[in-house]
Amino acid sequence: MIVVTSNDLPGYRVLAVLGEVMGLTVRSTNIGASFTAGFRAIGGGEIPEYTKIMYESRHEVMRRMVTEAEQRGANAILAMRFDTDSIGQFSEVCAYGTAAVVEPIAAGEPGATPQSAQFATGTPGTGA
Repeated sequence: MIVVTSNDLPGYRVLAVLGEVMGLTVRSTNIGASFTAGFRAIGGGEIPEYTKIMYESRHEVMRRMVTEAEQRGANAILAMRFDTDSIGQFSEVCAYGTAAVVEPIAAGEPGATPQSAQFATGTPGTGA
């Protein structure tokens, strides 16, 4: 699955737009992590306990978004974005984008890129 934050995908032709897909999670910290993080916050700087939660949340919402896109028959997600918010003591993380079916443009055609040309020919080792 190709996931990009851009609105288009250089070297690829969009064959179909399948609509918005998203992944969402709402997380809380355990009491031990919150307690430790509270002490770290006094001194300033990064709070590793919360950083870990946010990384895990982003990976989870990406997985959920990709799964939804695959279920719709997409092989790419365009214009992917993250959104975060807090609800009381909880943090919400959402990933969303536009599910699409794309095909690589072959070498010699207008808009082709070296990468798309490799995928178009199915060159071994390119994931095609």
